Amino acid sequence: MSHHIDLDELSANERYKLLTALVIPRPIAWVTTADLEGKTNAAPYSFFNLFGQNPAVIILGLEQKADGTAKDTENNINLLNEFVVNLVSSNILRNMVDTAATYAPGESEPDLLGLSLTSSKKVKPPRLTDAPVAIECERIMSLSLSSERSILLGRAVGVFAKEGLIDSTTLQVDWANDYPVARLFADQYAEISRIRRYSIPRPKRAHHKKR
Repeated sequence: MSHHIDLDELSANERYKLLTALVIPRPIAWVTTADLEGKTNAAPYSFFNLFGQNPAVIILGLEQKADGTAKDTENNINLLNEFVVNLVSSNILRNMVDTAATYAPGESEPDLLGLSLTSSKKVKPPRLTDAPVAIECERIMSLSLSSERSILLGRAVGVFAKEGLIDSTTLQVDWANDYPVARLFADQYAEISRIRRYSIPRPKRAHHKKR
């Protein structure tokens, strides 16, 4: 027997806890941005995904501060209209979590935590050197949903990948069973290589069950 929950009767915090525990796993965007002085900010977001290829749209769910003002990531993107989405592998997971702590406005997480940065090619913010993949993005538009949440649409314009991940001729990707880490809920994460995976080719035509 299924159980129905009326989300309109829950508080925003209750909806957050429930839905983020149900919609799993979610990819993690470790976003690097830069301010007008060139100082780099790094912050993780698990309301993130790819939404299309023409244009190649990246969507981020950005959270504002308690007083409704934007955090450094959003401020920097609005200033330069550029950002980098770094994917997270297991060897840098701890560093990613550390950047989720509360920092003073304008403080650079990579500087404080000693994270290595490398210049991007098509955008001003640098990428995180140790990330297996870094996607350079240009801001398309933002949609304000409430005093605490906005959605950012960006156009992916370039990709850096670790050596051996992408075949430059065929563009085929081989993760070699070392996939990015996914977010579950609360402080829980998942290494996809440890999950049972299925490969089911899509049929050329629909299969109809006989009655």
